[in-house]
Amino acid sequence: MIIKSLVVGPIMANCYILGCEQTKEAVVIDPGDETDRILLMLAESALKVKYILNTHGHFDHVGGNKKLKDVTGAELMIHAADAPMLKHLSASAANWGLFADDSPPPDRTIAEGDTISFGKDITLRVIHTPGHTPGGVSFHTDEKVFVGDTLFQSSIGRTDFPGGNFETLISSIKNKLFMLGDKVEVFTGHGDPTTIGREKRFNPFLR
Repeated sequence: MIIKSLVVGPIMANCYILGCEQTKEAVVIDPGDETDRILLMLAESALKVKYILNTHGHFDHVGGNKKLKDVTGAELMIHAADAPMLKHLSASAANWGLFADDSPPPDRTIAEGDTISFGKDITLRVIHTPGHTPGGVSFHTDEKVFVGDTLFQSSIGRTDFPGGNFETLISSIKNKLFMLGDKVEVFTGHGDPTTIGREKRFNPFLR
């Protein structure tokens, strides 16, 4: 599987492109901003986007939904609990003195246990990991998990935004993400990747 990442927007969110080496089908996880850079990276690898996947509904992770969908025609997916946020991205960004396009509604809402398949044999399993937002999800495949703002290297997602809950977030991490195994690589919504094992041992919020 092809994995490419780029840091987008003034809040420096991680956007991930996952692609199939054989078919060149791809998904884009969290196109938060700078859609032209995302499209250029796709073109450089000759990848065609099948799905746009949102880990949660905050504007720094989904602000590029509209343009990416307009250009690619890809199917947009988010958890139902965060879908209402997509209508209000411009207002949310304005609260930070920033700009974002409101997103189209999802073509499909996703939930715990759903699977998303693309390419020859790539399947992502949806894990509902609320706490940062009510509809936060992670996408797991093989020894990799894409967690949005649920878990960071030596830190966790903020819970002081509307809909956030500290106890729920800790439960999502310990009872869902930690169950994936110590070797699983964690691709975070901001900052550098980490592993489940590293966060079990060293994350001060989770020890």
